[in-house]
Amino acid sequence: MDKTATERLTQWLRDAHTMETEAETMLKALSSRIENYPELRQRIDQHVEETRNQARRIEARLEAMDSSPSSVKDTAASAMASLHAGGNAMMSDEVVKGLGMAYAFEHMEIISYRNLMYAAEQYGDSATAELCRQIIPEEEAMADWLARHQQTLVQQFLAREQTDGATAKH
Repeated sequence: MDKTATERLTQWLRDAHTMETEAETMLKALSSRIENYPELRQRIDQHVEETRNQARRIEARLEAMDSSPSSVKDTAASAMASLHAGGNAMMSDEVVKGLGMAYAFEHMEIISYRNLMYAAEQYGDSATAELCRQIIPEEEAMADWLARHQQTLVQQFLAREQTDGATAKH
């Protein structure tokens, strides 16, 4: 690979690591406040572990390319995710908003990994392309789970909201 190709792939791998750092912070914050939707909390907690594993694999790939994650970007992304999660905590429909935000974020991750995979394939970096092929199905599975459970979760939220003394938001 030439220098430009290596720089592009390294940058996008760093961005992917930052994206996973942000996802972990966002999902952990949401999970920590979920009380009345145990199935959602369990699936989010499972995806947090997948997210951590993805970040570790990306970091290993960066190290194999004589690089490392951007600690500045990772810290900034984590801080922004924390602020955003804090804002969501004040919403009366936090669980529904969190569901939508998680679904959108999963799709952003999917497209980002596809972009990285296509670039890696074009530049002949089979290791990075394979890493993306491993991660994409994990992100697709989470997005699919959220989509399949959306109606039920919204209905549960609305039913709880209509019940005296019940907390619906989380």
